[in-house]
Formats: sequence, structure tokens, C-alpha cells
Amino acid sequence: MSAMAESAAGPTRRRAREPIAPSLRARLRLPMGMLWGQAWYDLRKPLFASRIYRLLLPTRVGNGPAPVPAADSWPGDAAHGAAIGQGIFALGGQAIRDPAPLWAPVGASPSWLEELHGFEWLRDLRAASGDSGRRAGRELVGRWIEDCRDWDALAWRPDVTGRRLMAWLSHYEFLAVGADALFRGRYQLSVARQAGHLARVLPAGLGGSRLLVAIGGLIHAGLALPRGASLALRGSRLLEREVERQFLPDGGHRERSPSVQFAMLRLLAGVRAALAGAERPLPAGLDDTIRGMAQMLRLFQHGDGGLALFNDSNAEEDWLVDMALARAIPAYAGIKALALKEAPDSGFERLLANRTLVLVDSGAPAAAGYDGHAHAGTLSFEMSVGRERLIVNCGAHHGRGDWWQAQRSTAAHSTLVVDDTNSSVFSPDRGLVRGPRTVICRREESEGNVWLDMSHDGYQATFDLIHRRRLFLAAGGDDLRGEDRLVGGGKRPFAIRFHLHPDVTASLAQNGQAALLRLPSGAGWRLRATGAPVSLSDGVYLGRRDEIRKTLQVVISGEKGEGDAVVKWALARETKPGKHR
Repeated sequence: MSAMAESAAGPTRRRAREPIAPSLRARLRLPMGMLWGQAWYDLRKPLFASRIYRLLLPTRVGNGPAPVPAADSWPGDAAHGAAIGQGIFALGGQAIRDPAPLWAPVGASPSWLEELHGFEWLRDLRAASGDSGRRAGRELVGRWIEDCRDWDALAWRPDVTGRRLMAWLSHYEFLAVGADALFRGRYQLSVARQAGHLARVLPAGLGGSRLLVAIGGLIHAGLALPRGASLALRGSRLLEREVERQFLPDGGHRERSPSVQFAMLRLLAGVRAALAGAERPLPAGLDDTIRGMAQMLRLFQHGDGGLALFNDSNAEEDWLVDMALARAIPAYAGIKALALKEAPDSGFERLLANRTLVLVDSGAPAAAGYDGHAHAGTLSFEMSVGRERLIVNCGAHHGRGDWWQAQRSTAAHSTLVVDDTNSSVFSPDRGLVRGPRTVICRREESEGNVWLDMSHDGYQATFDLIHRRRLFLAAGGDDLRGEDRLVGGGKRPFAIRFHLHPDVTASLAQNGQAALLRLPSGAGWRLRATGAPVSLSDGVYLGRRDEIRKTLQVVISGEKGEGDAVVKWALARETKPGKHR
């Protein structure tokens, strides 16, 4: 682990070797249908890679008119598009100039390869404008068709294929202007072959957002291909089933990630638009699901319009989040009252008083099969005042590597950590091995004041400890109080971390019993504690995609004795001299 990654999460205690490898344990937790689906897909990989399989895919595209799916209308990054035109591919937290070989360069990370083969960067080439961007996009699509015509484990992985199909088809008009008949024919045949493969293998043991992406690609291809009605119908039936499985009654997606919620809202709104444009019936429940998703996404929005940093999320661009909400529910565009205040099925709480907002992860980690983005941040919280963020979680760096384990750790979240140990344990390939089984949250409100009484048992198996956290936000929004309690077990060190947004300055006060926090606007807040000393330490902020910023964290450190450990703390707005609260 790099030094900076370790500073984000603190030291990580090594566990004794498990009797079963963590990756195998994580896989055995999967639902039986998903486990068998993965096994069946894996068994067929030698067939997919064989010459025989090429003959099973379409060899020509039938004649007839084909509707074109709705064109991509999301804005791209012109600077990134210009860089791609110059041979610089900055993808998945890694930049590679003139990659060679193009589709599998030496040293490329899996996330870089996934983004390259997903082709969503066509949007950036389009934003760069001009014929040069169009020619570059057409050349790269043509090279992929030539170089990757045969099955490959990553390039033809169902979710990567689905993402690529949606990118190609939604940018067809951009690519096709000025293209010759040879390109158009090769393009259409490649789409048919990829879609035929998807229709044969789905659901391929996938679950969660990856399966939804693959289904989205199948539907788009079915709408675009002549005589593709059967493909679109299969995709719609799969989508109808997965919408019911993957979305909870409060509108939250089972992966419990704000960034995934945002991405899936964009995806499903796009699928709905494509189906409506082709005058095809919508899958049952899709409209209601999109409405619920939008309300849940609003719960995750901070005062600055960006998203909370729970479970592998970035803040995202506020205007893009608002655009997704407006497209999901046009009648509600710009209406901020859409937000839920609590989501008990998904396990999140939103406390709002005056201009102070507190967002809390009050639920258990995502279930097996949906845990690829799960973090060990149970009972963590974030806080913003107006458009300024004060308390945050570290966020997510998408280059993975050392960062992947560090950013998932409990210490990378604003919550209590016992003995430098994570409350949830993950395998190297991202699956959850063990986490809290029981997470409790009770909410009470009175005259604008809000109380949360929460607990989780993530440390019970390791230390025989229960973590209880109570939060109280006063109606005026100028006073947030907390109590963290460790119940059971024996002597153990612990730390309560408050990660600060990098724009916040901090200094110690009251002989180590408090910290003064200053927002960019000049507003001051005092964090004081009883039961343990307060200190400042270095941290990192990964809230913006592919950006690493140094910051500070306030740490309340203590030692649990034979009895319960209790730490009370408070965050109160500082009043100007001569004024009284």
C-alpha cells in the first residue's frame, strides 16, 4: 500500500489466514442461481474462443429498415477528446500515450481496459467537434472491428459488450457522416454479432449494475438492427425481471452506491427513451422504478448538488446529476423537494435542519452478488452547510491498485474504527467475505429536531463488540451531537474519524479537547469531545474522479477498558464575538 493510500485509511491490521481463501468464500456467498450462472458461463469460455463459435454468430445482416436508437445527448469532455485524438487515453485513473498493442497495452490496468473497450469516450471525441474527432472515432471503431472480431474474455465480457453497443449505436450519426458503405456494413455486422453473443449468454451469472448495462446494450442493438425485434424483446423481458429484483421499495439500487444509482438512472432513462422512440412497449414497472430512483438520488445530493461519498462513489458533477433527474422525471425538473428524508430499505438517512445537511449510511453492506462497490463504512456520515462540505468520507479512486483496499477500509470513513480493523472484510476480487449481519436504525423527530439511534455488529465476530452510534441534529442546524459506544468484549484501542473536505482548515483548541474548523466562506465550527482526546492527522480526498487531494482528519482516540467505552462529541457553529446563540 502506498504511503498516501495508507494515510487515507490508517494502518491495516493483518488477519490470520482464513481456512478458506477469501475469494472462494465471497463466491460461495452468491445466490445459487448466480453461482450456477457464472459456472456455466465459465465452462463455455473455451467454446466462445474457438473457431466453431464464429460460425454460430451472424455472418450477415438482413435487409430492411432499421430504427436508430435515441442519439446520445450527454455532454462530453472536449479536452479529453482532443487528447484521444493525439493518442493519449486517460481512462480508469491511468493515462497511456500511443498504447501498443492498442487494445491490450503492456501495463494497462483492468479498469483502463474496461473503459477503452466500452467506448463511452466517443462522447468526448464528439465534444472535441470537427471532422478530426469524427474520423478518429470512426478509425478506432474500425480497428476494434478488425482486431477484436473474435471473442476475448474482457473485450467480449457481457457488461463491456453492452456498454460498447450503447456507445456505438447512440453515436451512429456522429460516426456515419462521411463514412463509406464498407464501414457501415462492417459496423452493422459487428453490432449484430455482439448482440447475438449477448442474447445467447445473458444473464451469464451477472448481477447488479453490470447485468443492467449488458441488457441495455442488447435492447439498443435490437432496436437498431433490421429484424432485431427478437433481441429487443429478450432484452425487455430480462430488464423487467431485473428491475423487480434490483431496486428496493424506496427506490434504491441494491448495490447501495450513490454513483451507481446515478449511472443506472441515466441508463434506464436512456433505455426508456430508446424504446419510446421506436414505439415499443416499456417493461412493466420501468416508469415507477425510474421515479423512485430519482427520489433516492436526491437523498444522496449534498447542498452543492453533488453526491455523497458512500460505497465507491464520487461527488459527480452537480449539473449532470440535475440533468439526470430532469430527464428521469421531466415534470419535476428543478424541484428540490423531491428528496426522501429516509430510505429504510436501502439503509440511508437524510437529516436536514436550516442549511445543515447530514447524510448517514445506516444499513448493512450490500448482499452477495451486489457487493462489488461495498465499503466498510457502516454508520459513517457526511455533513454539509449550504453548498460547502464539512465532514466527508474519503471517496473512491478508480485506478484501484493500492487505493482499492485503502478506500474501502473503515478508517477511510467518518465513523468509529476498532483496533485498526475493518468492520467488513473483502476478498481481493472485491466480494464481501464478512460484514455486519444486524444493523439497526431508529429515527425520531420532534419540532424540527432529529435523532438517530443506530448500531452494528460488524466487530462482534472479531472482538465480541457492538458499535452503537447516536446522532442528534438541532432544529436550527447549528448543533450536531454524537455519542459512540462500544459494548462488550475486552480492552481494545479505537478511533473515531472525521474526514474533512480539503477546502476546510482546522486547528486544535482547548488543550486537545476540541478542533476549530473553518469553511471557505469563513463560517466556523467547533468539534469538541469528552471521553477521549482530539488530534489532527493527514488524510486524502478522492471525491473527484481521478483526482487525489491532501486533506486533514480529526481523530478522537481512546482505549476501551473492561466496561463499555463511551465518547460524546459535538459539532457546533461558532458565533461571532459579541453575539449570543
